[in-house]
Amino acid sequence: MQFIDLKAQQARIKDKIDANIQKVLAHGNYIMGPEITELEHKLAEYVGMKYGIGCASGTDALLMPLMAYEVGPGDAIFTVSFTFIATAEVVQLLGATPVFVDIEEESFNMDASKLEEVILKVKKEGKLKLKGIIPVDLFGQPADYDEINFIAKKHGMFVMEDAAQGFGGRYKGRMACSLAEITATSFFPAKPLGTYGDGGMIFTSDEEMLKKLLSIRIHGQGSDKYNNVRIGINGRLDTLMAAILLPKFEIFEEEIGLRQKVAARYTYKLEGIVKTPTVKKENLSAWAQYSILHPQREKIMEGLKSEGIPTAVYYPKPLHLQDAFTGLGYKYGDFPVTEKIAGQVFSLPMHPYLSVEDQDKVINCIMNYAK
Repeated sequence: MQFIDLKAQQARIKDKIDANIQKVLAHGNYIMGPEITELEHKLAEYVGMKYGIGCASGTDALLMPLMAYEVGPGDAIFTVSFTFIATAEVVQLLGATPVFVDIEEESFNMDASKLEEVILKVKKEGKLKLKGIIPVDLFGQPADYDEINFIAKKHGMFVMEDAAQGFGGRYKGRMACSLAEITATSFFPAKPLGTYGDGGMIFTSDEEMLKKLLSIRIHGQGSDKYNNVRIGINGRLDTLMAAILLPKFEIFEEEIGLRQKVAARYTYKLEGIVKTPTVKKENLSAWAQYSILHPQREKIMEGLKSEGIPTAVYYPKPLHLQDAFTGLGYKYGDFPVTEKIAGQVFSLPMHPYLSVEDQDKVINCIMNYAK
């Protein structure tokens, strides 16, 4: 059994992928080829933003907007500790300070009710400038953007949606990647829409922001690549990665539907056995991961492993307890919900092609080992 079965998907569209790869080999525009622009337009239209800017990774998709906002030393960027390191890493790379906010127990996303409390504390201390907020659409479910955007506007901050796992999700009828003024997603192979390598995309409807991002993406170029108007990075998306994503995107909505069916079956069968994920009624999750909670996580995971069923833990050690962020001065107990979830969470096999038989095998094993 596969945790994420990319081979089953590839078998469906291999002819189209092969044809697109051959097309790139024929025209030879391996960097910034026409497939990049085609993908940017299609994905921006899908999420409901004016512009898409392809980039080299989900990490670059987070870093480049922060550079455009001129985030730097003395700036506070509010985010969560229960996420992949890239979310806070890009903040610290620019010399700014990640300020963590605890999460909701049900959604695992930033607790908007606690956000303003943390903002006011930082403001009162007077050491950092309030600059921006990065909520994370964890495991495919968007955070509460109406409330977060309202708080940000009140305090004069920008919001960047970290939709690395959220692409394809919905919030109150709106698409993930359109829920803040600037958004970032990832095309890492394991993501709901993933390529065969690294890749990412930024979405915005602000033309001035677009111009800055296009410059930053290619070493801060101005009128040409030898006229550099700012410091940038080599953040380009490879043409081959875009060529692979195009046929994958053609079946993406169908796959999101298939993910709903797998998740619904898991939830129906496992409710009461383990703590199943909660999707708020106004949301639709892209189900990047199907993550459950149980205080005897290790026992259940070992049992599943003995039956040939793979599992994974996202994320066993919150960022505020990581060595990389020791300088921030956080300690165990600072974020009780985050720490509780991190101690019990684990993820089950989840992909659009997971058979009913395999689902039942996972379900039955959990029922057995969770006793």
